[in-house]
Amino acid sequence: MKNRKFILTALFASLILLGAYAQKSVAFREGKLKIVQLTDIHWDPQSKNCAQTAQTIEAVLALEKPDIAMLTGDVVTEKPGPEGWKAIIALLEKAQVPFTVMMGNHDAEVMPKKEIYDLLAQSPYFIGEKGPETIHGCGNYVVPVYGADHKTTKALLYCIDSNDYPESKDYGTYDWIHFDQVAWYRQTSARFTKENGGNPLPALAFFHIALPEYDAILKNGTMLGEKNEGSGASKINSGLFASFIEMGDVMGAFVGHDHDNDFIGTHYQIALAYGRVTGTDAYGDLERGMRVIELKENERSFDTWVRTPSKKGDIFYYPSGLTSLDEEQMSYLPATTTKAGKPGVAYTYYEGKFKSTADVLKAKPVKEGTFRNFSIKEAAADDHFGYQFRSQINIPEKGVYKFHIYSDDGARLFIDGQEVIDNDGSHSAGEATGKVALEKGFHEICVIYFEDYMGQALEIGITGKNLPKQVLPDGMLFLPE
Repeated sequence: MKNRKFILTALFASLILLGAYAQKSVAFREGKLKIVQLTDIHWDPQSKNCAQTAQTIEAVLALEKPDIAMLTGDVVTEKPGPEGWKAIIALLEKAQVPFTVMMGNHDAEVMPKKEIYDLLAQSPYFIGEKGPETIHGCGNYVVPVYGADHKTTKALLYCIDSNDYPESKDYGTYDWIHFDQVAWYRQTSARFTKENGGNPLPALAFFHIALPEYDAILKNGTMLGEKNEGSGASKINSGLFASFIEMGDVMGAFVGHDHDNDFIGTHYQIALAYGRVTGTDAYGDLERGMRVIELKENERSFDTWVRTPSKKGDIFYYPSGLTSLDEEQMSYLPATTTKAGKPGVAYTYYEGKFKSTADVLKAKPVKEGTFRNFSIKEAAADDHFGYQFRSQINIPEKGVYKFHIYSDDGARLFIDGQEVIDNDGSHSAGEATGKVALEKGFHEICVIYFEDYMGQALEIGITGKNLPKQVLPDGMLFLPE
């Protein structure tokens, strides 16, 4: 009888250990991984507002049912620290959500970082570690996301400590992600890329304080969400964003710190996003909630939105930068009734000292013909020439599409007679973009281009919700009958 009790006790203990171990990894389910980002909880164990913050957390977790929660700093910001952290951990354990934690600039003011991670490690749902002790910060680590077999790594979630305050006020208010941390990221990324046959794995990065590059989002026209205050980014740029570009794995970075911001946009094909402030005791007027990210297996893509207890926000589609707001608000151009003929693009070639695309159409045509695609390679002159291109583009499904022109010098693009891109005038090589909502089927496309002096380039490209950014393929272009 004693042996039987011992065996049952051991079996029960083994099941508990197995359950705890199972929470130490995350994996795609049916091709998707749902992540929630909690940021700036600002938990004060003495505050009556804790009840409201807890309700927000419980409500959003129940609505979204995430696979993992990422806590991006300023979690417990008033003493007693251990009591606050235990309350937060209890909320996540109750919801049975695995979670990670990154440090904000206020967390270490309440409790030493290493002690925080020691406390976190006691939870079977905590997926994280203190990270290397030889580099700046505490909590620099990576979470592998596995496929259905729980063996093959399919994606990565980088957790980085953005540190607290610089040693000297001469360097600004907030610290930066130091070069030894950047080196750690590069080494870790290179290792996973090597293990994946030289192909970078899709990855996301999470930390508290924004990078200086966040200030560029407003300039490129892809922003979705609220921007009600400036960026609290460090004044020192240690090159993490440049390393994201060079290593080729990180698709997006997600931060907090600035409570009145929750916007997202793309900068050099990398998404830069704020979470939604979560804690009632944090400053700011936005309704409390979380950012949700739905990562797609075997793709370099994700959808993301803000969720509060009262509503789901507009969706941002990566990598296109298109949004559900575009889909709802833009007027769709109907497909043409004109029948499409053979593949190709019709062109009219001009020569002259043009200063705008309007000048091109006033000139006398020199030559007409057809190409397989938009091209200026056959121009007879090195400078001072122009083209008008006409074709029909076959749109595979109804949706909003983003076109781009990369040109030296000027170019304009029209769909069904509607101007979509104006990159006119004499200038060096540069890209301009525009969006248009199109029904499935054929649409007239026209491009007018001119080359003024020194340097010549023309590229026409397309991006869709389910269509990666690319040069317009020959297979989408047809001559009208």
